Amino acid sequence: MTDSNGNGTLYIVGTPIGNLGDMTFRAIDTLQHADVIAAEDTRHTGKLLHHFQIQTPQMSYHAHNWRKRLPELTTLLQRGKQVALVSDAGMPGISDPGFELVEACVEADIPVVAIPGATAVVTALCVSGLPPQPFVFEGFLPTKGRDRRELINQIAIEHRTIVLYEAPHRLLTTLQDLRSQMAGDRRIAATRELTKQFEEAWRGTLDEAIAHYTDHAPKGEFTLVIAGQPSEPAQTLTKAEIEQRLLELLRSGLSRSQASRQLAQETGHSKREIYQIAVELPDV
Repeated sequence: MTDSNGNGTLYIVGTPIGNLGDMTFRAIDTLQHADVIAAEDTRHTGKLLHHFQIQTPQMSYHAHNWRKRLPELTTLLQRGKQVALVSDAGMPGISDPGFELVEACVEADIPVVAIPGATAVVTALCVSGLPPQPFVFEGFLPTKGRDRRELINQIAIEHRTIVLYEAPHRLLTTLQDLRSQMAGDRRIAATRELTKQFEEAWRGTLDEAIAHYTDHAPKGEFTLVIAGQPSEPAQTLTKAEIEQRLLELLRSGLSRSQASRQLAQETGHSKREIYQIAVELPDV
């Protein structure tokens, strides 16, 4: 399909997250009729294409080469070619390459069409047993440093259901880091290998999850669904209690302003009031 300017169309094609039976007829048809498939891993996608007898040529498009590929793909599209974008699994752009290409096409007035498919975010939400809406999706946490600490601190006070992705070798560390900022009885569903033969949805509390995965080595890619912080009446804290909690937040890596904002959200106290106390505290 070309538009009135002669541009081709970028198709965002969802592929199975495990079970090939989840491939849609529309996705197969789109991949068959595209001029080129931009794939995160051409070897991985090659197996999918072989299974469905699709012979469309591929071009690699991934996190390490997207800056080079972006002008190549937009040029093809402006010449009227049809480009299908796929990731290794699920919908491109959801914790996978894709957003930058979509953004460039939107800016260049090139049509973008989604061919919906499975995605681990929604699949995990549906089986978690936790409220599916409202929810917030954070993808993969930063692996270390201040960015990781700050995001975990924000997640700890989030009232919506939270969805995260995690690799098996980092799962226990992430559970322990979450536990450092949340109550041990916070509910969590740890789903893995969704739609595959060994699909599992483990449900319990953070404390129970840490115990379980200490005894059972994590295997497979995980999607974690975490209950939001229950809404509670505003707390009335003494100045000493505010100082103690501020020190805890400062030691976790937050700045005085960030710690004041978080404590204000936790308690209902004025951020200005808390910040005045924060600036009087010694450096930690």
